[in-house]
Amino acid sequence: MSSKIALVLFLFLSPALAWPQTAVPDKQSGPAHEQQTQQTESPDNSASQLDTSTESESRTAVATPQLVPDRAGQKTEDFGGKQTQRMFWIVPNFAAVSADTQLPPLSVREKFVLATKDSVDYSSFVWTGLLAYQSMALNSDPALGHGLAGYTRYYWRAFADQASGSFFTEAIVPAMTHEDPRYYTLGHGNFWRRTTYALSRVVLTKTDSGGLGFNFSEVVGNGMEAGLSNLYYPSQERGFRKTAENWGTQIEAACLNNIIREFWPDIRHKLLRQK
Repeated sequence: MSSKIALVLFLFLSPALAWPQTAVPDKQSGPAHEQQTQQTESPDNSASQLDTSTESESRTAVATPQLVPDRAGQKTEDFGGKQTQRMFWIVPNFAAVSADTQLPPLSVREKFVLATKDSVDYSSFVWTGLLAYQSMALNSDPALGHGLAGYTRYYWRAFADQASGSFFTEAIVPAMTHEDPRYYTLGHGNFWRRTTYALSRVVLTKTDSGGLGFNFSEVVGNGMEAGLSNLYYPSQERGFRKTAENWGTQIEAACLNNIIREFWPDIRHKLLRQK
């Protein structure tokens, strides 16, 4: 499931330019006695003008993205880091948590529900079909054959890969190690800080007690998925080397998946023009 959103979309996320706002001075015109009259206006009129000016500045502040300083002293636009249930209206994003959001820990049942949603989502069947067709076209496993029968063999194995990966990393291992399988968005700071944070979440994760610990769910869970695949792939696709390659591919996909999820709120705002 992770590889379905491993696109290089974050390259589009160049920092936005902050346009300074300059105040336009009021025009002074008219004879001296008119200016003197304006200076001696009643306090009520002056207060009214002050309220109008304050209201105008308030509206301008709302329309302008907030600039948040990071640790390096630089300023970047803050779009709230708000996540959505899906990316591009199709790709599931159920495990992403919006920035600056603290949620109660998931129960064991809720972790299995999350894994089930990711495994049997309609997009998973479509993505599995594309992967199966690609593998058959490249003749990745000659023993599986070609034609409709061969495609069926490729398909159910690809589906087993993604489903077992979801359950190992989001349900089974997190339930045993008391870890939170969700991705908590940073949402603030410059590009490199957020990218480093996203990559670090592959080896670090939030625990059910609210602390931070080693991400057994991702590291060990993907290893269990790679080992399980030895049971249903042809003999030439088994063994330690193939298992290690499969595990490395899953970890790489998890890294890219985290980066895309971290910058998805920015992608929505800048590329899709969504508030």
